[in-house]
Amino acid sequence: MEAARVTVSDFIAIMNQTMEYTFPVVEVEGEVASFKVNQGKFVFFDLKDAGGSVGCFMMLFSLRVPIEDGMKVIVTATPKLTQWGKFSLTVRAIRPSGEGSIKKSFELLRAKLDAEGLFAPERKRPLPAIPQRIAVISSTQAAGYADFVKILNDRWGGLRVDVAHVTVQGADAPDQIIRALDYLNGREELPEVIVIIRGGGSADDLSAFNDEKLVRAIATSRVPTLTGIGHEIDTSLSDLAADVQAATPSNAAQLVVPDRREIIAAVRAKTASLLPHVQHAIDQTRQRVDGLVELAFDKTSRQFEQQTERLVRIRELLKELNPQRVLERGYAFVRGELWQGGRIDIETAEAIIKARIETYDKR
Repeated sequence: MEAARVTVSDFIAIMNQTMEYTFPVVEVEGEVASFKVNQGKFVFFDLKDAGGSVGCFMMLFSLRVPIEDGMKVIVTATPKLTQWGKFSLTVRAIRPSGEGSIKKSFELLRAKLDAEGLFAPERKRPLPAIPQRIAVISSTQAAGYADFVKILNDRWGGLRVDVAHVTVQGADAPDQIIRALDYLNGREELPEVIVIIRGGGSADDLSAFNDEKLVRAIATSRVPTLTGIGHEIDTSLSDLAADVQAATPSNAAQLVVPDRREIIAAVRAKTASLLPHVQHAIDQTRQRVDGLVELAFDKTSRQFEQQTERLVRIRELLKELNPQRVLERGYAFVRGELWQGGRIDIETAEAIIKARIETYDKR
């Protein structure tokens, strides 16, 4: 059989086409070695195990979790033969593998973001007391979501709940959650709180919530955020960046709304405790009002008596000034022409006398 003759460039192209057809995307697990970043944007490292080693290349912006030599990782990549004839993996995504590596990556990123102040307590915002519009980011098929909705409805019904269905595990999860956050933060009518929930799982299952871009998106959300990820013992960087962290999805429902039965009981108890105070205040007010009414009545009565006495005195005075009384005391009224020869009328208490003036001398 005669061998096909091709140029080097054609051979490289054929190999890449063959690998692209056969293995368009592969996931490879191994230990990081010779990790380095060139020119602030290109990442190179080797991925190795006990039996071999393969070179890896990726862009720095695609590196969503911190890695270093010795860490065990899983890369999602495309195999490629370079123009220099070197086989390598072009990495699309990378995530730590194994409890030790996951923990190491977690601590490295935590220290970095903590130094930037993303987890500072003063950045935390309180949740609304009784929100009317809640947005939930979760997988609607997950048990944690079902628990959240059940408890939410049991505690406080009649809420508007907008749900963004996303994958909460795997390489695609961080970007889906970020897109949901961007959508909810960009709405004309913002929700009052965004709740991100995911049930329990292994450290690898929950590693999506340690993605740097996702953590930053939660920290910069316009809307207050509440996370309920995993079990009580689980803590993700998303939890640390959120305004409020719940222990579980069920606990998130308990934190986002109060229990109406507890509020009703508290109001009743408060009302019962206030009734004696209210009654006492009413009694005191009634006593004060009764006292003021009595004082006003006494004052009015005194003023009335004073005015009555005054009227009596005025009446007596007017009676004394009555002309008839003057006549009765022996006086007389003289009316007429007051000059010599003038005619006058003299009025006494008993009669009216007509007379003529014989003499008239002025004083």
